[in-house]
Amino acid sequence: MCQKSTLGIVACILVTVGALNWGLVGLGWLAGGADWNVVHMLLGSWMKVEAIVYVLVGLSGVYKLVKCSSCCKDGTCK
Repeated sequence: MCQKSTLGIVACILVTVGALNWGLVGLGWLAGGADWNVVHMLLGSWMKVEAIVYVLVGLSGVYKLVKCSSCCKDGTCK
């Protein structure tokens, strides 16, 4: 579940974007090597912006992992 803070909401969105993007990349590979990397399709001409999006998705995943592990230790996960 997403935290109600702005950072938590942004992290949820970015983690979702990353998960969907990787799912599409995997499906594309299974479908004969198609390139269904949506982030690259949208931002491929701006390599630095694309790299920043990947870094933000990764940082969001770390943030969510830390938040989930801390809330699950004290039993507040929903």
